[in-house]
Amino acid sequence: MSRPLHLALVVGEHSGDELGFKLMRALRDAAGSDIRFTGTAGEAMQREGMASLFPLSDIAVMGILPVIKRLPSLLRRIDETAQAIVAARPDGLVIIDSPDFTHRVARKVRKALPGLPVVDYVSPSVWAWRPGRAKAMAGYVDHVLALLPFEPQAHRDLGGPACTYVGHPLIERLDELRPSPEEAARRAAEPPVLLVLPGSRRSEIGRLLAVFGETLARMAARGDRFEAVLPAVSHLAPDIRTAVATWPVPVRVVEGHEAKYAAFRQARAALAASGTVTLELALSGVPMVVAYKVSKLEEQLKYLIKVPSIVLPNLILGANAIPEKLQAEAEPGILAASLAPLLTDTPERRVQLAVLARLDGLMRLPDGDTPSARAARIVLDVVRAKGA
Repeated sequence: MSRPLHLALVVGEHSGDELGFKLMRALRDAAGSDIRFTGTAGEAMQREGMASLFPLSDIAVMGILPVIKRLPSLLRRIDETAQAIVAARPDGLVIIDSPDFTHRVARKVRKALPGLPVVDYVSPSVWAWRPGRAKAMAGYVDHVLALLPFEPQAHRDLGGPACTYVGHPLIERLDELRPSPEEAARRAAEPPVLLVLPGSRRSEIGRLLAVFGETLARMAARGDRFEAVLPAVSHLAPDIRTAVATWPVPVRVVEGHEAKYAAFRQARAALAASGTVTLELALSGVPMVVAYKVSKLEEQLKYLIKVPSIVLPNLILGANAIPEKLQAEAEPGILAASLAPLLTDTPERRVQLAVLARLDGLMRLPDGDTPSARAARIVLDVVRAKGA
């Protein structure tokens, strides 16, 4: 092109910002020329030189009730973002995660600029619920970049857009997740390190922290020996430390990414809230029990969910090898009975270790490729093909 390539990028929260800044770097490397970016950006993308239309804190809202409360301002930001992109006339649009925000922007932009190439980086969970979204996406998305290896087939089955597995960001961090010889020795030593992971959101922690504390108390009462470690996000760490100080079992609270992964590399087992952390644990080779509780309103959505598990490693592996205890089952007696066998050399532990060992083969990309590099090449291919 005679002028720099101009791409609009739209993210709605921190997870998209983390993918976005790596994509920006990879796009610059792949294009071999200057690229101009516009749209919405978090701190990481802004450090890469992209200005944001507004702070992501304006739209980064989780949960049904908080979204309803801030709906008017969210709808206004959707309109503003779409109008700004239409006015800028970019060469392509990449929407990244946060489908409740980014997909609404994409639909409005596609209506105004029907020829504009649109790429969706991170597929919505069409394989889990609201499967009709896949077919609807084909009307405003040209290509989906999937983080999970089973998602391309899901889109084919559901009539969705073209979809390519580009790799999960965690496969670029395997060195951080795998123990050194010294850490492997600590993993095998006594007492075993037991990770306690009640979530990274205040609502999750509010529902699970006390339950997890009682679970540890019951395990200790029955004679199980362990060293409990709780990795916490920094802004919630003071409240968590205050809460666990009253537990009858001592817990070491650690903060920060490095301390968290150091604990993963030494841990023998984990009690975790459902989420991306389960995939981190699985790639680190840590057997686990997964628990989750939601509000009564959100619980009604379970009747719409169409998958046999909510645990990401189970879905990737195609086997419910990791126990999951939801709602009423996420109670101390059940959790303690499921977790205790993972601390010693038992059939339950050996089964999980054998199954988790298969993840690398399912998730790795060929030829040492990285997710961001593969995503960037597809974005450029789609933009150039549609713009030709």
